[in-house]
Amino acid sequence: MARKDKHVSQTPATAWLREHGVGFSEHPYEYVERGGTAESARQLGVDEHAVVKTLVMQNERGEPLVVLMHGDRQVSTKNLARAIGAKSVEPCTPEAAQRASGYQVGGTSPFGLRKAMPVYVEASVLALPRIHINGGRRGFLVGLDPAVLRDALGARPVQCAL
Repeated sequence: MARKDKHVSQTPATAWLREHGVGFSEHPYEYVERGGTAESARQLGVDEHAVVKTLVMQNERGEPLVVLMHGDRQVSTKNLARAIGAKSVEPCTPEAAQRASGYQVGGTSPFGLRKAMPVYVEASVLALPRIHINGGRRGFLVGLDPAVLRDALGARPVQCAL
C-alpha cells in the first residue's frame, strides 16, 4: 500500500515545477478551514511573512489574474489596479477562482494553472531568502527560491501590500 504523504506531492503545481527543473522542498501540514497562512506557518514553524498566499482576482472586465502576497499582509486593490493599468481589481468569487485556476480554494498554487493568467508578485517577496507557497493542494506547501516566481513563472513585481 502506498504511503499517503507520497501522493501529496503529485499535483499540477509540482508537475509544473519538475517540468521546469525547479528544485523545491515539500511541506505537508494539517489543513484547517479558514486557518490561512497563520495556521500553516504555525504548524510548519516558519515565519508567516515568508508564507506566500496565492490570490485569484479579476479586473473591471472580469478577467482573472493572480496576486502573490506575503501571508501576513493584505493586497491594496487600488494600488494593484494602478500598478497594472486597470481601472479596478477585486477578488474573484471562490467559484470563478476555481474555474480559472483549476485549484480548490485553500489549495491554489500559481504553478500549473488551468488557464493562462497574468501573475503579479509583491516586490518585497522577491527579496526573501526562501518562501513557502501552496503546492496545489490544501495542506501542502512547497519551499523554494522566490526568484522562481519571476524567472520561471514570469510573475511581474508590483508594490500593492497594505
